[in-house]
Amino acid sequence: MAKSSTLQDRGRALLMPIVNGLARTGISPTAITLVGLALHFVGGIVVGIGELRLGALVLLVAGICDALDGQLARLTGKVTRFGAFLDSNVDRIEETAVMAGIAAYFQSTHWAHAEALVVATLLALGGSLITSYARARAEGLGLDCKVGWFERPDRVAVVTAGLLFGPWFLVAAILIVLVLSWVTVLQRIHHVHRVATRADGSAAPRP
Repeated sequence: MAKSSTLQDRGRALLMPIVNGLARTGISPTAITLVGLALHFVGGIVVGIGELRLGALVLLVAGICDALDGQLARLTGKVTRFGAFLDSNVDRIEETAVMAGIAAYFQSTHWAHAEALVVATLLALGGSLITSYARARAEGLGLDCKVGWFERPDRVAVVTAGLLFGPWFLVAAILIVLVLSWVTVLQRIHHVHRVATRADGSAAPRP
């Protein structure tokens, strides 16, 4: 976790000149969020028609937008609860757009096991979405759920690398996301069960 935080801090430092420039233009963080969303749809379409590396490059730019909006909001004092809500929902839509593009690509290949790869992509998407939902639901119940091996930055990195290196690497990337996303779901369920049981036990009336 500390290593991840260090990498995030370095990434934020690298982006600060861009964030400062955006702040001077007066553009809103929400606008950056929506640009990132649009680029994810473009990236998904590009991947779907078989241009994997070009799609990866579009998604890399889109990922930068995802990093910029939060930094811009903090710098300009425009952090709001709606902004956080919108950002979380946009993240899920973006993942859906990219995975839909990958599923469309696999379907178009006419490989012997293309249908199985489409199903694997859909299951990987399901694991990704439930990973995020599990944390959101736990936190809605007042329980901490910052656990799990495989979160959104990891998923994005693996899928983007798969797109950059070509079809068979993309297959491997989808299988990695499929397995590790569901492992993370199980980790979070186990964690919340343990924490909730302890909290419910301490809150129970004593005879």
